[in-house]
Amino acid sequence: MLILSTIAVAAAETAESSGTLPQFNMDTYASQLFWLAVFFGVMFWAMSSIFLPKLGGIIEERRNRLADDYDKAAEFKAQAEEAEAAYYQSLADAKAKAASIATETRNQLDEEIAAMQAETEEKLNARLAAAEASISNMQAEAAAKVQEAAVETTQALVEVLINETPPADKVSAAIAAVNS
Repeated sequence: MLILSTIAVAAAETAESSGTLPQFNMDTYASQLFWLAVFFGVMFWAMSSIFLPKLGGIIEERRNRLADDYDKAAEFKAQAEEAEAAYYQSLADAKAKAASIATETRNQLDEEIAAMQAETEEKLNARLAAAEASISNMQAEAAAKVQEAAVETTQALVEVLINETPPADKVSAAIAAVNS
């Protein structure tokens, strides 16, 4: 450390006296090259004997862990395939049993449904006719209310614009002309 501080002081004095940067002073080139070689030598030694072996060990450990994980995954895959085969077999058995039960039940229900369907269709046709009549009445009422709202809105707008309220029959006629 003492050597480095001595070199730094000498370089600062040289820079102050010569007026140039210490890196460009020819008197300090030899020491700069010496310390450059020492620094890179120490860095090479540290990298080759400390850091790279540790890094290689970590990479090898990771490779081993990945290989173990692949082996476990292969085991789990084999177990899953066995479980899947058993599942599909039991599913096929259940489907066959369900199909036979469904066929029997379907035949019984088809007869009951046919009778209920005829009765329900009669009731629905009656309700449908009543609903259509109600909808027709509602549409007529809604059209009348929309016409009334359009007349009132138009009267209000005209009153705001020209300070006169036009008669409702003229506004209604104008709206009818626009809608046709």
